[in-house]
Amino acid sequence: MRALLTTLAPVPEGHTIHRLAARHAELFAGRPVHASSPQGRFADGAARLTGTVLHATEAYGKHLLHHHAGELTLHVHLGLYGKVTDGVGEPPEPVGQVRLRLSNDGSRARPDDRHWLDLRGPTACEVLTPPEVAALRARLGPDPLRADADPDRAYARISRSATPLAALLLDQSVVAGTGLIFVTEALFRAGLPPTLPGKALDRAGWDRLWGDLVTLMTLAVRQGRIDTVRDEHLPETMGRAPRVDRHGGEVYVYRRPGAPCHVCGTAVSRGELAGRNLYWCSTCQAR
Repeated sequence: MRALLTTLAPVPEGHTIHRLAARHAELFAGRPVHASSPQGRFADGAARLTGTVLHATEAYGKHLLHHHAGELTLHVHLGLYGKVTDGVGEPPEPVGQVRLRLSNDGSRARPDDRHWLDLRGPTACEVLTPPEVAALRARLGPDPLRADADPDRAYARISRSATPLAALLLDQSVVAGTGLIFVTEALFRAGLPPTLPGKALDRAGWDRLWGDLVTLMTLAVRQGRIDTVRDEHLPETMGRAPRVDRHGGEVYVYRRPGAPCHVCGTAVSRGELAGRNLYWCSTCQAR
C-alpha cells in the first residue's frame, strides 16, 4: 500500500503534532515495536526502543512523545524539515535519509494489522528519561490543545512584557504549539495589532484570545488543515474564489499581502518581526 503522508505543512504547527500523536497511538500502542535507523544517526536509540511496548503517545506544543515500557520516551521535534510517513504491511526499502523506522509484526489472524512509520529530517529524535521529559515540559508554555493547559501562566508572562504580542505568542515558552498561521489569524480575529506590547493586553482580551486559539486549533486537529474564516466570509458566502495555497484552509491575512481584507477591503499589510513575516489589516487591527 502506498505510504500516507501525515505531515503536510513545511512548518508544522501544534495541531499537526496532536494529529500525529493520535495516529501513532492507533497504529502502535499496546504492542511491542521494532525500531531501526536506516540512516544510522539514531541507531543507539532505536536499539533501546526495539522490543518495548508503546504505552501511550502525546503531543505537547510542537513536541511529539512516545512513552514506552521501561520509562523510555521517544521525543521528536520535526522542526523545519521533518516529515513522517506511514503505511500498512511489509515496510518498503528505505528511501532517503530515514532517521527512524518503527514497525510492528501484525498478527496471523490479521496480516493487514502490520504497520510501519518512517521519520526523516527532524530537528530532534532522542530517547528521554522521566526527568528529561519533565524538564522538557517545564520549559514550554501552556498548549491550547491540552486539557491540562493553564492560560494564567501564559498571561503572567504576557502582562509583564513590553515585547510585541505576536512575538510573545510565537515564543514556545509562553504558549506552546502556536505558529505563524495561528498567531497571525487569531490576532486578526481579535482586532489586535501584532506589535501591541504584551502588557497592553488586558485580562478580558487575553481570555478571548486564548479561547479563540483553543477553538481554531481544535478545529484544525479535527479537519487536518487550518481554517480561520468565519462563515460570513467564506468564498461561497462572499462570491469570491477559494484560496489556493499549499497550506490549505481559508484565512484572513496570512500570506495575503496586498490582497483586500475579507472584512473591510483594505490591502493586507506585511512586515517583519524578529526575522518572521507578519501579516495584518491596518484597519481591522488598528488600535
